[in-house]
Amino acid sequence: MKREFFLLGLFLLALLPVSGLNAQNNWQSFLSKEKFVYKGNIQPYRLYLPDSIQPDEKLPLILFLHGAGERGNDNQTQLLHGVSHFMDVQIRNEYRFILIAPQCPEDARWVEVDWTLASHKMPARISVPLELSFALIDSLMSVYPVDSNRVYVTGLSMGGFGTWDAMQRRPGFFAASMPVCGGGDETQACAIIATPIKAFHGKLDHLVMPARTINMVNAVNQCGGGAECVLFPNLGHLCWEQVYSNVENLRWMFAQKRQN
Repeated sequence: MKREFFLLGLFLLALLPVSGLNAQNNWQSFLSKEKFVYKGNIQPYRLYLPDSIQPDEKLPLILFLHGAGERGNDNQTQLLHGVSHFMDVQIRNEYRFILIAPQCPEDARWVEVDWTLASHKMPARISVPLELSFALIDSLMSVYPVDSNRVYVTGLSMGGFGTWDAMQRRPGFFAASMPVCGGGDETQACAIIATPIKAFHGKLDHLVMPARTINMVNAVNQCGGGAECVLFPNLGHLCWEQVYSNVENLRWMFAQKRQN
């Protein structure tokens, strides 16, 4: 009998890591795997929709832009960082929303600039992946009851650069923005002063200069904007978990509404 209990205990212990892994990854099942075709290009993306949508309901939409390490075409890796916190049951119940997480190919960027530079000028031409993401948003807004006054953009690292670029490509379109460890064109800052911006960076970041965020926020505010810069004094480049795990940051974003 003792031996049977011992073996049963070993069996249950063996199940624990698997069960924990399944629980950890279960949130990904809320995001369907989709593909968007535009101008001959294909963009894989993940789509989250509430379980049911009422006929008269208007839902906010979030564009999530991943980092460089999550590029590819598996339509999976882009969920590695950040997205899980939007799928938290508390957030999904408190805020009914649509979320899209497109995936950038390995040989491209959300904005085609060198991330190591102290500054950059916005390229004259939008990158193909970001152009596809914009077209995807427009397509979804024609199909689902999206609240056009509550379209948000956020992203980390390469996606932080993409977030700044997205705002500057479509000034006045986004209701709020949360760029993480990114940078934009400071000469275009005056175009985005109407957009509520909460920008984050790790002060110890050695991959993307913290000054990229600081200078962008200062440039926006010098034009009359009210952008906020949050620096983490003891964190480096990998500070995004601190951003998205803080429910107050998500609540701040959802509270913003574009003023017509």
